[in-house]
Amino acid sequence: MTEVNDTEGSEPSGDTRPVVRSLHRAVCVPLGEAPDDRAFMRVFYPAAPTGSDSERLTGTIPPMRSDAPMPVVVFLGGVNIGSDTYRWLAVELATRGVLAVTFDHVGALTPGTSGLSPGLDLGALVPDAFGTRPSATVVGPVLEALQEIAADGLLAGLVDCDRVALGGHSAGATVALLNARPEWFPGVRAVFSYAGHTVPVDALGHPPDTVLAVGPVPALLVSGELDGIISASADRYGVEPGSVGHSPVHRTFTDGVHAPTAAYEVVLAGANHLAICNPEDPTTARGFLESTPMVDPQLSRSAFVEVLAAFLARHLGADPSADPVAVAAGLPAVASVDSRG
Repeated sequence: MTEVNDTEGSEPSGDTRPVVRSLHRAVCVPLGEAPDDRAFMRVFYPAAPTGSDSERLTGTIPPMRSDAPMPVVVFLGGVNIGSDTYRWLAVELATRGVLAVTFDHVGALTPGTSGLSPGLDLGALVPDAFGTRPSATVVGPVLEALQEIAADGLLAGLVDCDRVALGGHSAGATVALLNARPEWFPGVRAVFSYAGHTVPVDALGHPPDTVLAVGPVPALLVSGELDGIISASADRYGVEPGSVGHSPVHRTFTDGVHAPTAAYEVVLAGANHLAICNPEDPTTARGFLESTPMVDPQLSRSAFVEVLAAFLARHLGADPSADPVAVAAGLPAVASVDSRG
């Protein structure tokens, strides 16, 4: 594992929020074959600029420590979607006292193809193997790197590796939901997703109508009303594309999260599959299948962050009285909210 002693992030915006900077690391992915055996991660943190010569010469700015140690979000992106499209989210979380980790990893997608991947071992998802080992290939190395970062260096003492939430978008959300298991990844206490679900593709060989179990931690599932990509992909699950009633995210909420685990489902009004991507990259992934959003994506992203912040505050221990349902119900960009547990 290598570390770049440099930071990047947001510039002061004229408001009272902290400056956000980021730390870069490269980690080994044991299940990958060279050259696909590396992932490149960034840890976003609230910084406390001092104006020192060291900052001027190195670009390295020390962190704010008033809230140390801080909970962590490890975010897994969608297939062929670069992590920079989620940088806005990482910055938002860091301003709210949550360290945010993103990464880029090129790996196998399907037999014979590769691309930007959230890190997925498909062999761990077939019926005989599911539940016996992690299907996430990058989460473990990232969490190991965080242990090292927490112990030594710029962010020493700032990282609370016992308060981790896995989160993700699209396929990355699926990987997060399926692998949010403390028995595999100690310290994981919550999971959240946007446009992700745990209904397996037919090719994996599960019986019809299977919904794979979400990890046994509190779960927040967010989706858009107008998800064109999930709709266009329905035939992967034995359903005619565009069929009314194909709602794998809702089925994950009803059948994939098992009692007594707390679960929340939030549907964003007029939002599509890529609503949380900013900027969206039209040169890659499957955005050409997307529905036209009926709500300004900025409003969708703002609603997503507000609900997510309440969820993390409640379930990572910062504010057990935080109420994601009440927050969601008060937002015009939210079409519906449900919860149980």
